[in-house]
Amino acid sequence: MMGVVLFDFAADFIDGPIKAYLFDVCSHQDKERGLHYHALFTGFGGALGYLLGAIDWAHLKLGRVLGTEFQVMFFFSALVLTLCFIIHLCSIPEAPLRDAAKDLLPQQAPQDAPLSSDKTYEYGSIEKVKNGDVHSELTMQGEKDKNPAEQIQRTMTMKSLLRALVNMPSHYRCLCISHLIGWTAFLSNMLFFTDFMGRIVYHGNPYSAHNSTEFLIYERGVEVGCWGLCINAMFSSLYSYFQKALVSYIGLKGLYFMGYLLFGLGTGLIGLFPNVYSTLALCASFGVMSSTLYTVPFNLMAEYHREEQEEQVRGYLCARKAASVCPALFRVDHTLSVFPLQKQKARAGAPDSGGRGQGLDCATLTCMVQLAQILVGGGLGLLVNMAGSVVVVVISASLMALMGCCFVALFVRYVQ
Repeated sequence: MMGVVLFDFAADFIDGPIKAYLFDVCSHQDKERGLHYHALFTGFGGALGYLLGAIDWAHLKLGRVLGTEFQVMFFFSALVLTLCFIIHLCSIPEAPLRDAAKDLLPQQAPQDAPLSSDKTYEYGSIEKVKNGDVHSELTMQGEKDKNPAEQIQRTMTMKSLLRALVNMPSHYRCLCISHLIGWTAFLSNMLFFTDFMGRIVYHGNPYSAHNSTEFLIYERGVEVGCWGLCINAMFSSLYSYFQKALVSYIGLKGLYFMGYLLFGLGTGLIGLFPNVYSTLALCASFGVMSSTLYTVPFNLMAEYHREEQEEQVRGYLCARKAASVCPALFRVDHTLSVFPLQKQKARAGAPDSGGRGQGLDCATLTCMVQLAQILVGGGLGLLVNMAGSVVVVVISASLMALMGCCFVALFVRYVQ
């Protein structure tokens, strides 16, 4: 039990930092491509994982050597995890960043060094300095005019984190709610899908004796359910590849709406007509939903941040123009990161909505996945016990997804 908890925690925890790192090192044009590649490889990895569960290892030599089919699956999981961990540690050499307040000391921060324009750097590279630390010239040039006290004040604390979450802009809040609805619908179906295949589609019984026909039929249904999940993962990977072409025709709103709609219709048809072949074919709609949840909300978040940055630049230019007309009434900051009005809000303790980081918003969206797991784990089992059938699982997922269609069409804001 402890191993499952730790493994699930690690798998859920890693997604947020991956997307935050992707947004930090990529330009706005490359963020969409990076999210598509992330969803593509996620689907490919999921397909390999489901394929391990779909193979009957008990009748193969490797299964007899290791003991049981579960030991084979855990062996491959540990092997892949170890290899990927070693590759991750060796692929990107990284030096620790220095503290911002220390960088502002006269002996460490050159005050008269202009931003070099004749240097060329590789894409995504970080400049190396002689003492082994790293610091961007753009950051040095922008931060040199700031007060060290203001730098320390803007450090993220638990209080400022909670304040940023409570004072979240309405369009971010609606995006989080739609993400929660989508993951609740998706997990409601995925967590019980193999059980649904074994009990409803194949009419097996997991509570029968292990040598009985009903239990063997149920196990066969679970294996076929794993093949269905493998179809879901492969279609998710393919759909992620073609999303970039689709977004130019139907936009992010069309992609978001279509993902929820196809999943809602697919799960509804599976619940109404539980046939083996139709169920396997409709598993492709799960892949559309999976790819949508991994890409579209984060693309929208990147659009929100781009819009805020453009407004920030326009405000800065207007302030510079006003200051040139009447310098006595305006004190213009020479950096684009913090404006005088935002500094006054920070000194007064007011929330600084313009200072929201993409890492914070990535973490907030990722938290919706964990919240959906809590809702599904706490409520769906009770719902199954009340209904007396696992069919209620796919019907609930379908209704939740169709409700999400209405929400993403009416309440989520899309940047033109």
